[in-house]
Amino acid sequence: MSDTMLHLGMDVHKDSLTLAVLPADASAPTHVDRLPNDLQKLRRYLARHAPVPAATRVCYEASGAGYVLQRALTEWGYHCDVIAPSLIPKRPGVQRKHDRRDAVELARLYRAGELVVIRIPSAAEERVRDLVRCRETFQREILKSRHYVLKFLARRGVVYRAGRHWTTAHERWLRQVMATSTELGAEDRLVLGEYLALLDYKLQRRQELDRQLEQLVLAPATATAVAWLQCFRGIQRQSALVLATEIVDWRRFENPRQLMAYLGLVPREHSSGDRERRGAITKAGNTHCRHVLVQAAWAYRYRPLVSQHVKRRQEGQPALVIAQAWKAQHRLHKVYTKLAVRRRPQIAVVAVARELAGFLWAVLREIEPMTAAA
Repeated sequence: MSDTMLHLGMDVHKDSLTLAVLPADASAPTHVDRLPNDLQKLRRYLARHAPVPAATRVCYEASGAGYVLQRALTEWGYHCDVIAPSLIPKRPGVQRKHDRRDAVELARLYRAGELVVIRIPSAAEERVRDLVRCRETFQREILKSRHYVLKFLARRGVVYRAGRHWTTAHERWLRQVMATSTELGAEDRLVLGEYLALLDYKLQRRQELDRQLEQLVLAPATATAVAWLQCFRGIQRQSALVLATEIVDWRRFENPRQLMAYLGLVPREHSSGDRERRGAITKAGNTHCRHVLVQAAWAYRYRPLVSQHVKRRQEGQPALVIAQAWKAQHRLHKVYTKLAVRRRPQIAVVAVARELAGFLWAVLREIEPMTAAA
């Protein structure tokens, strides 16, 4: 066995691992076993069935299990790849799925070179990315808490009509309602007070996270990418942080179409013969980046203009980046205007987001990989 290249497919769950050991010249796995998800037991198993790390290739699907196994296997000397699950070939006629079969199929397809390997972030990159995602989580939680307050008051017939919600005047009105409203009983004031206290807590935690992220923006690993991204209209600091920490190395995409597909912004297609049929976008890949780009795309509804905020963000940045940002404004505004005439605005905005990804790729690929992944 030591003279034969081995391919191991692992089906990973929180409590178990199912492994299929497939030699290079075998038609079927020599071993298919189920183990507890324990690193020491896995290492003993590999020492028994794959004693030569240099002649062993291991793979498993990307999932909530993260990259702990991959990093452990790499430390032990094994080559381990993490596979994009949505790109695994599937046979329509096969209607069975279980752990043993999944492990065998992974090993077989891995040996055949049919699987797509994802980029594995370093431990430092993953920690930074999770910090940015945590801030996004608090933003969603704040929105939920604001809905709790407004919907509760609406059920009691107390509605603010003097302007927009969550301005300084609106928050002052909420405090007055708490203190003087005759439409709220004692129990209602208690509920409203708890909702507002919960909202205040979330706002304080978001503010603390913003202080931590302020240091991240100054770090060499992300400073250049964040600064260049903010040169584009609609992309402010938080959006730039999401894009910089999720994608990291823009050079891994050979062309902008690959990036658009990775973000799930390309349309589905089911064409045959002379019939050409395209549908909605795939929504595959990274949801965080896709959300940020779609939100930024709404800014291109308006005619090209460099506002004071954008001008301030562009100060000291390379002329090439600023020129690309200005070119993007003209091009994307034209795209939106043309599409919005005959399609819904939401569809036009998604098309703008797709082209915006291409402009960002053209600029960010100029950053050296070592800078992006530092």
